[in-house]
Amino acid sequence: MSSQGGCCQNVELFDLRAVKSPPWVKGFITTAAGSIPVVPAMWSRSERRGRLKCRLFNAHRMNYTVDPGIYAVGAPDRRSPVLVTANYKLSFDLLRKELTGIDAWILVLNTRGINVWCAAGKGTFGTEELINRIRATRLDEIVEHRRLILPQLGAPGVQAHIVKEHTGFAVAYGPVYARDLPAYLLAGGKATAKMREVRFGFRERLELTPMEIVPALKGFLIFLAAVFVLFGLQPQGILFRSIASSGIPVMILGAAALLASTFLTPLLLPWIPFRSFALKGFLVSGVTTALLVVLMRGQALESAYLLAFSLVFFPAAGSYLALQFTGSTSFTSISGVRKELKFALPLYIGAGGVSLILFVLYKLQEWGIGL
Repeated sequence: MSSQGGCCQNVELFDLRAVKSPPWVKGFITTAAGSIPVVPAMWSRSERRGRLKCRLFNAHRMNYTVDPGIYAVGAPDRRSPVLVTANYKLSFDLLRKELTGIDAWILVLNTRGINVWCAAGKGTFGTEELINRIRATRLDEIVEHRRLILPQLGAPGVQAHIVKEHTGFAVAYGPVYARDLPAYLLAGGKATAKMREVRFGFRERLELTPMEIVPALKGFLIFLAAVFVLFGLQPQGILFRSIASSGIPVMILGAAALLASTFLTPLLLPWIPFRSFALKGFLVSGVTTALLVVLMRGQALESAYLLAFSLVFFPAAGSYLALQFTGSTSFTSISGVRKELKFALPLYIGAGGVSLILFVLYKLQEWGIGL
């Protein structure tokens, strides 16, 4: 079964039981460069679940990919636009979702499963890969024009003049957000000032917080196990006796520092003083820790050493976790992160050393050794 589309190019529907292909590929379109997979603009249920897994649980994020190459949406012909994206499947899906009713080609670069913005910074969404992909797909045989539309956030990784020199294809940068593509294409490839604006509001930050919380939770499980063992060790008497009196409050402080740094800090990012993410995280985690210490002081944190340990360790840990959000935000840059690390890493190492000394002194005091 086939249907005519464009310049003598046929869309051939195939039997998925007979042809091994991803379930989201619904057909092939025949071109001078060979058969090209056709993908629908509409997402399937499994793809919606895949997005939730990536966004809410950070699951299979690094292997959620599509094969690099060229794909068709609708029934594109030799005059249809060519849109370039990364092979991170969520980037690919967000692009095609906005192409309902539009006939277009999607050129997918091998970014090793990384989104456009991050891949541009790492170099995988770059000039060499774009040139190689144009040649590998024989794009010049598929379209008669010589124009590529790249995401604006991919600009740092691509040298447009070199691409033009080696392939003959001119590079144009589309809008920041895929949702603006229909209006951009309708306007003949002209972007408004609003389309060029990178917006990173409350909603965008809230959507990204699970990607910070979930990895941190893995480390938090190790932290809980360490607290259970270290606070439970007793030279004599009932083993794990001090878990309820001191261990559980420390676990609560750890959970509070985690949420303060991976949830509150991203949400309140524009309003927290300082440009440094490390300082923002230290401030929010420090205030959270201090408030809880005041509430629990008297029974749970009766030791001055344990109190001092909490006030040093948890703000520093929160600062470190907040610093990880630099990879998700438009508020910083690679050079900014490097600058932060120069002063933050020595502080983390110092805080870790002081915390260790204070904890050892607390245990010696608890055991009545040398104090």
